[in-house]
Amino acid sequence: MGRVLSLLLGPEFNRLFREFEHTAFRLETRDRYNAPREAEALRQFVAGEPVELGWRTTWLRMVRDATRAGRCFSRVRVVSIPMSDYSRFAVFCSGQANAAGEDIRYLQRDEAEGLPDYDYWLFDSHKLVRMHFDEDDVMRGGEVITDPAEIVRANHWRDVAWHRAWLRETFVTR
Repeated sequence: MGRVLSLLLGPEFNRLFREFEHTAFRLETRDRYNAPREAEALRQFVAGEPVELGWRTTWLRMVRDATRAGRCFSRVRVVSIPMSDYSRFAVFCSGQANAAGEDIRYLQRDEAEGLPDYDYWLFDSHKLVRMHFDEDDVMRGGEVITDPAEIVRANHWRDVAWHRAWLRETFVTR
């Protein structure tokens, strides 16, 4: 019998982004995320239509407020080349996020050797939350990891990914 996971979702998960003190880092490893709130904007992007990004307002405000308070949001997105429609959409959206203060960088999958094949958030270098997704790429929640060795590994992976990753502007022009 497998272990039963207790996953953070909704308000419990969102609280992590308000309560960290210094840094929030995300490693993204998937070529697709099936987030219902993004579905229409993704459809518009793929169809070449004007993209309505109002659903991002709360996130962007939170990033701006955190940045003004001296807290840092950063992430590395591992992407396959050629990029999926979702990855191209995420690059498009990252312009807004970077302008709000989130430092989003890109790493080609063939340069990601030694990194995990799953997503996680690392808050203040000591709170690790592994993301879980279902077979349709819908996020099911975050598992809080308390094992010190796992937390040290996540810090190492963050540093490796950050060292190898390209600034958004550099990646886009490559």
